Amino acid sequence: MKLKNVISVAAFGFVGGIFRYLLSTAFDAQGVLVANLLGCFLLAFLTYYVIERDLLAGWLNAGLGTGLIGSFTTFSSFTTTTIKLGQHGLLGASVYLLLSMGGGLVMAGLGMFLARRLGKKVEQHA
Repeated sequence: MKLKNVISVAAFGFVGGIFRYLLSTAFDAQGVLVANLLGCFLLAFLTYYVIERDLLAGWLNAGLGTGLIGSFTTFSSFTTTTIKLGQHGLLGASVYLLLSMGGGLVMAGLGMFLARRLGKKVEQHA
């Protein structure tokens, strides 16, 4: 384990957690949903464009992926919000659950698609 990776994850994790907190306090369940969907897109894009092409140092990849995006999107926020919505009705919780899971897959797929497409364009111009 490299110290610079740990420091990077901690520093970016701090920032990602703050962003998620701001979104979730400003927009409640919708903020958590936006954070998780955006995070799915960003992590896929980071993985399939930046990391696959080796554009950044490993410590920065760890900080951005695990730290920033990992703390921005959390399973605990997702599940807590689902339970909270479920207390007010099964329909709202079910819709949130389906939007989160289905939307997350769509956003990750979109991130991968755009990253690979951008990568091909960059290679063509090189």
